[in-house]
Amino acid sequence: MTLTRRLAIGTLAFGLTLPGLAMAEQVTLEVLYNLPGFTKFHQPLADEFMKANPDVTINFLAPAAGYNEGQQQVLRAAVTNNLPDVYFSGYNLTAELVNTLAPRGQITDLAPFIEAEGGQAFLDENFSPNMAALGVIDGVQYGLPVNASSPIMYVNADLVRAAGGDPMNMPTTFPDLIALATTIHQADPRVAGMSYDIAGWPDDWLWQAMVYQQGGDLVDPATGQVAFDNEIGLNALTMIRQMAAEAGAPTFDWDQARQQFGAGMTGVLFSTPAHVQTIEGLVGDRFELVTTTFPLDNPAEGGVPTGGNSAVMLTQDAAKQQAAWDYIKWVTGPEAQNIIVRITGYLPTNLRATGEDYLAPYYAEHPNVATAAKQAERSLPWAGYPGGDSVRIWRTQRDIIGTVMRGDVAPGDGLAQLVEQTNALMQ
Repeated sequence: MTLTRRLAIGTLAFGLTLPGLAMAEQVTLEVLYNLPGFTKFHQPLADEFMKANPDVTINFLAPAAGYNEGQQQVLRAAVTNNLPDVYFSGYNLTAELVNTLAPRGQITDLAPFIEAEGGQAFLDENFSPNMAALGVIDGVQYGLPVNASSPIMYVNADLVRAAGGDPMNMPTTFPDLIALATTIHQADPRVAGMSYDIAGWPDDWLWQAMVYQQGGDLVDPATGQVAFDNEIGLNALTMIRQMAAEAGAPTFDWDQARQQFGAGMTGVLFSTPAHVQTIEGLVGDRFELVTTTFPLDNPAEGGVPTGGNSAVMLTQDAAKQQAAWDYIKWVTGPEAQNIIVRITGYLPTNLRATGEDYLAPYYAEHPNVATAAKQAERSLPWAGYPGGDSVRIWRTQRDIIGTVMRGDVAPGDGLAQLVEQTNALMQ
């Protein structure tokens, strides 16, 4: 049912006439998303939505270069109250966004709209608890998840078999994986047994993964201090050093790492599922490529950080809010998620999207893409740090982690630096 039809029914139900309805027939939503490359799915989804809802126009603002840039653009717009109606907020920055906009009444709680759809039954039908939680801040459902990405392993099956491993049954813990990668590297020192390019990654996604997979956390909510100042943090840095020292992991950025893997010079590569198509193109027929889920040293309590974004509603105009909700419901629904996953390789955020009518046949034909969906239940929020300085914190952390990975600083000393400087920056 279109927005106009709902408005008309609601108006008639209250015994009102419709002279002003023509003014409400056409609604234009100003929408901002991050990353220009995402136009490849945002535009076709908007086109489909407008066909089904001819009374709504989706007007995209120029996409921000990245999540950090989009965040700053929105925060600046809040000062002049010139916000977009819908924004696609990076998970790790949504708390900062809410903490800034909520006191000013510039972001909308989605609870009334969810209740109108059936409340908890609507959420349960469409989203796993972990996935829905990606849009929850301080107990309030401000967003619904649109894109979701958790790190996976890309495996050179030929190198793994030559080292005595089974590429279809890869190690599920990091100590066992590092041991296998070390065997690969020792067989040919020119070959990296594995690549975990944390020292060149643009954000702290891979660092959070090393903490989360052990069941740890970033910040202790009781003290507001770093929560990995313990064996979890030490284990993470120790294993990162072992990756380089024993398994030959290089300190590349992700482009270099993908190129080396595609050339057959790396046993196991960690990266985003969004790179599946790119990496398959690089590999070609050089070797057999398989993908598998991220190892968990603590399978009972561990998980993986979920990158991506949720759609949040910023408009406070009642007519625009209903249109915005319809649009948010569409882009997070099974039909749209089916399209997004096929274009990007991300894991679907909607539970129904994996069904036979949507992604099941595609996954059967493309098993390397299906891996991401297999760890949806392990999805944990990609967290940010208190104080809104997460970007600066990661740049500082990355430099320290790099010194540990290269062997310039011992893991224990590196952890002490990491804790001290992170705590200081959070202040």
